[in-house]
Amino acid sequence: MENKPNLITLQNFTTESGVFYATLNLSYQVFGPALNSAPIVLVNHALTGNSQVIGKNGWWNDLIGDHKTIDTTKYSLLAFNVPGNGFDQTSIYNYLDFTARDIAKAFLQGIQLLQINQLYAIIGGSVGGGIAWEMIALEPKSTQHLIPIATDWKSTDWLIANCYLQEQILNNSSRPIEDARIHAMLCYRSPESFKEKFQRSSNEELAVFNVESWLQHHGEKLQKRFQLSSYKMMNQLLKTIDVTRNSDSFEIMASKIEATIHIIGINSDLFFTAKENKATYQELKKHNVNVFYKEIDSMHGHDAFLIEYEQLNNLLADIF
Repeated sequence: MENKPNLITLQNFTTESGVFYATLNLSYQVFGPALNSAPIVLVNHALTGNSQVIGKNGWWNDLIGDHKTIDTTKYSLLAFNVPGNGFDQTSIYNYLDFTARDIAKAFLQGIQLLQINQLYAIIGGSVGGGIAWEMIALEPKSTQHLIPIATDWKSTDWLIANCYLQEQILNNSSRPIEDARIHAMLCYRSPESFKEKFQRSSNEELAVFNVESWLQHHGEKLQKRFQLSSYKMMNQLLKTIDVTRNSDSFEIMASKIEATIHIIGINSDLFFTAKENKATYQELKKHNVNVFYKEIDSMHGHDAFLIEYEQLNNLLADIF
């Protein structure tokens, strides 16, 4: 199941902020049947993810694969790398040139170049789900099903504030990736999750609290496999999700949607709150969008979509 990313080159790409790229590389991987020989599911990766959705280092093996919930004997799986995420050895240093919508636009151009007329589903968690929202806003007919998980169509003030702090750490810390990751883990989990996991216990040998050594471990682990420029880029995208920026109102966008939307929230998510997800659901309902809201019940916060596989499999089974 290990295959190297393929490359598409987008020509004459202009970002929302007016920056011109003569070429922009877009890499992708395909799993399961060849493209256009089976219904296609596009998977949008989250902040530290990539196109390696399944296989040896696959980050969503619990959900996707042969005879799993998203069955790679029945569906072609397509996953793009966000330009600059580092997985395909490309870096983008001018991260402020880009917004989540630019990536959505790049992915839609990639789909066109691969001669895909319509996707069966677009699924993504966190920032990947935000990019999925931007895709449906740009191309309402691009997919039959939209499955945004632990995300929303906009970055709230709370989310923007945390991304701003992330950016300050990334730009100013002497250990930028480690320190930013330590802060991020506080957003991705919840107080209850920490309480259950650590019980105020200490590591006598190191004379630190176990929660501290765990955070340190997560920081060091990410530092080994993630580039600083990639972290800055992905954080910028997380901060700029907003289908209405310089665009139609939410009402107008909603009126154009033809896809069935399956919003999956997490009751303990501190990052993209369930309350915001429910408000989005109610708003879409008002505009007669075919929309469903389902919720993962977990103490683990935002990261629950990568932890509570049984629940996620159950919530997605009907669609696939």
